[in-house]
Parts: sequence; C-alpha cells; structure tokens
Amino acid sequence: MRRKTLKLKIPNEVVKLIRGMHPHIKKKVRSALDDILNNPSSGKALRRELKGFSSFRVGRFRIIYSAASQGYIEIIAIGPRKVIYEETLRLIKKEGKK
Repeated sequence: MRRKTLKLKIPNEVVKLIRGMHPHIKKKVRSALDDILNNPSSGKALRRELKGFSSFRVGRFRIIYSAASQGYIEIIAIGPRKVIYEETLRLIKKEGKK
C-alpha cells in the first residue's frame, strides 16, 4: 500500500530565518522538519488560542506548525521558546489563520 505523500509549506520569512542560522542549529532544524514531515503527530498539540497547531522542540527553539489539509504541513513560525508562542499568536491573528 502506498503512503500519502506530504509536503512542507514554509513561508519565505521562515526560510530566510533558517538560512541565517548557525550551521549546527540549521542541521537540527532541518532534521526536525524531516521528522515532522514523516510523522505530523510527533509534535505537542497546543491549547487555548493556539489550538489546532503543534509545537516541535529543537533544543531551545520551537517549530510551530499545522497539519493542513490537501497534503500539506504548514510551518507557521520558528523561534526561541521564550517568545515563540506570543509571536505565533500575533502572527495568526494578523494573517487571519484562525
């Protein structure tokens, strides 16, 4: 049986952020993105205002994503745990994703 192929949808701002990271962190983030792509439920489901999104831990960083329909996993944001949840909430309100 053939498994449904998923694709990542990454905003340009996040791509630029990844490209500018230290090579060691960049390697970990790319590995984490592969893990998310292979198993979208591997992250922690978020609650309250961010319900419907998941968070994947990469050291002190978090990758916030949504298992969108139509075969895509949408990466919303990547950043340090200390501020990423507030920034993500501000971003989704601004873009009207919820």
